[in-house]
Amino acid sequence: MAAAKNGDQVKVHYVGKLQDGTIFDSSENRDPLQFKLGEKEVIPGFEEAVVGMEAGEKKTVTIPEDEAYGPQLEDLVATFDRDQFPGDVELELGQQLEIPREDGQKLLVRVSELSEDAVTLDANHPLAGQDLTFEIELVETA
Repeated sequence: MAAAKNGDQVKVHYVGKLQDGTIFDSSENRDPLQFKLGEKEVIPGFEEAVVGMEAGEKKTVTIPEDEAYGPQLEDLVATFDRDQFPGDVELELGQQLEIPREDGQKLLVRVSELSEDAVTLDANHPLAGQDLTFEIELVETA
């Protein structure tokens, strides 16, 4: 069997865990994740872990934050007065909001702190600042 290499289309099953063992994502009961190696379709550390695997092979890897979603950046966190939000908007801790940008794009943010007077929004990826462990099984290489 040939080892997976850049340019190959691969299918993998995986379980992603935080350092405390909490599962944050899994392909269990779903179709395998399919992507092309070398195209940066998945986080760098995940892609690197699959390179060299053969179909049917399983491995567990821990990907440091800088090869996953990067560090938690404080400049992507901002606090706003509560009155800057429409009165009919129900805000909840952990809620995701789409904020329109000047260029017409939308920025996905998460409500990270909430008080009667203020709302703190975080534009970091929810997994930023964390090392991630993946159990990976290479299902198919094409």
